[in-house]
Amino acid sequence: MATVNIYLTFNGDCRQAFEFYRSVFGGEFPYIGTFGEMPPQEGKDLPEEEKDKIMHVTLPISKETVLMGSDTGGEWSSNLKVGNNFSVSINADSKEEADKLFNGLSLDGEVTMPLADTFWGAYFGMFTDKFGINWMVNYDDPAKMQHS
Repeated sequence: MATVNIYLTFNGDCRQAFEFYRSVFGGEFPYIGTFGEMPPQEGKDLPEEEKDKIMHVTLPISKETVLMGSDTGGEWSSNLKVGNNFSVSINADSKEEADKLFNGLSLDGEVTMPLADTFWGAYFGMFTDKFGINWMVNYDDPAKMQHS
């Protein structure tokens, strides 16, 4: 069965926001990574001011719930508005479940990132459904997960 969490998007102050949330909820960040730590993408140079922005952060706030977030940048940042700066994040138990949920929920919506294998080892995609709600679908394939 899929689990659902909230994914928050910020315009450069994700680290400060998550430090604040951690001060309230407690706990530790199992993962926090910057855009500068990503593998280089061919034909895309990352501007210096983007490198310290948060690509992904995770903060467990209960046994079942994880608060996740990132900064936005580049062409994405102009679209960020308070009110659309969060997504419902679904973590599927299988690639088939991810496909079913993604294809079903994105019907008549706008796919912003098709489901695909990612450099961080997940099968991941994003879309806005026909009601204007932002969604992320993720499947962490145990055979492909990177070990730090």
